[in-house]
Amino acid sequence: MANSTRERPRIIVFGILFWYPLAGVTYQFLHFLLGLQRLGFDPWYVEDSARWVYSPSLGDCTPDANENINTVAAIMAAHGLADRWIFNGHYEGGKCYGQSADKLADLYQTADIMLNVTGSQELRTEHLRCPVRVYLETDPVVSQIQIAAGNKDVIAALDSHTHHFTYGENLGKPDCLLPAGRYNWRPTRQPVVLDIWDSPPENAGPAFNTIATWKNAGRDIVYRGETYYWSKDREFLKFLDVPGRTGDSFELATIADEPTHRLLKSKGWLLQDPVHISRDMIRYRDYIRGSRGEFSVAKDQNIRLKSGWFSDRSACYLAAGRPVINQETGFSNHLPTGRGLFGFQNIEDIERAIVEIRRDYAGNCRAARDIAEEYFAAEKVLGDVLRQIGA
Repeated sequence: MANSTRERPRIIVFGILFWYPLAGVTYQFLHFLLGLQRLGFDPWYVEDSARWVYSPSLGDCTPDANENINTVAAIMAAHGLADRWIFNGHYEGGKCYGQSADKLADLYQTADIMLNVTGSQELRTEHLRCPVRVYLETDPVVSQIQIAAGNKDVIAALDSHTHHFTYGENLGKPDCLLPAGRYNWRPTRQPVVLDIWDSPPENAGPAFNTIATWKNAGRDIVYRGETYYWSKDREFLKFLDVPGRTGDSFELATIADEPTHRLLKSKGWLLQDPVHISRDMIRYRDYIRGSRGEFSVAKDQNIRLKSGWFSDRSACYLAAGRPVINQETGFSNHLPTGRGLFGFQNIEDIERAIVEIRRDYAGNCRAARDIAEEYFAAEKVLGDVLRQIGA
């Protein structure tokens, strides 16, 4: 690598940590940064986008990044990363935080690798000086369909990278209906720093829970004459009877309209405020560690097209030693299921998973943690990515 004369190769991690400063996203990027450190690399976290930040207080986007900076900077410092980040608002009136603009320019000159996690950073001329630029896609489907349709902007963005990775682990497999297209998509998955999530089985609570956005708009997409949906509400509505059918407690941390809340409660669902949980790192972690396990659905896009996508949040439940029951996307082709982790297609599959978990809860907790250690440990996942790009 052109810049690799230092003892510790320098890696810039691009992402959405300051843009969306809630706990799930924050943990996502901490796992990358801490995992890279443990592998002996020199990681820096950078946001340098023309995109305004999202303010949880306003519930909208704003050019004023101060509140988000203050929230995330304290968390970075608590994990030994106080001097390892830069936020540069690359928009009119935007400011540079963390380190100076000169330091940011130096990073672009000296970085050995850029990991563009979520593909959220638009690459400009100054970024192209880095010899290895990795597009690491965490949400498959939309980009593959846009590429197949010849979307010039998406193609240009991906062409500016040297390597392409995706959490769509099933892409290119016989049962995946997505077009692989012009790129060599390399499968990867979520890195998790396991010791963050350590939790003994006896700390488990009574309810299976999850944290989810009920309704999303703007990323439904048409492919070969069919619409594939981005929102999870369509899938949750298919499984409203799960509490009554299984006799177990199920809790959903989500925001929906009042009629939906009444419907969920009438079916036996417990409800929590996801923003309250997600605005505090410890509260978010304890919500996962204090669960009986996770029950969640996937998005229609990943289900019907069988992308193989798996959730960052679900990987954290596994790391906490909590069994996961998640809607099948093709992930069972790549992860062991039937103990600790269960994929379902219908309510009968869910009932069978509950029976198995109830039969041997402690054993399923151990199996969940074993899966996290084997398949999601940050050192293993990131080590594999870096080997594939020659680092």
